Amino acid sequence: MFKRLKALANQIKNEIKLYQLVLKDSRTPRSAKCLLGLAVGYLLLPVDIIPDFIPVIGHLDDLIVVPTLVILALKLIPKEVILDCRMMKDNAA
Repeated sequence: MFKRLKALANQIKNEIKLYQLVLKDSRTPRSAKCLLGLAVGYLLLPVDIIPDFIPVIGHLDDLIVVPTLVILALKLIPKEVILDCRMMKDNAA
């Protein structure tokens, strides 16, 4: 169980590094950059659609809104940009 959580944490860390490279790339569309920025902002800012103090539903909106924004952003980014950034990330590691 602990190994699976550690592997998941490492995978999330690698994806965040990839998203940082994608955001810095000039070929990334502005709309995708905005959606990724909204996803990060939604996670970090205390303002939510449904307040977190409401049990279960308050945290459930975070689990729906953020991945949806990331998925939409990734669909707008050309595949070659993602592949190039993934190669840069792998070469830097």
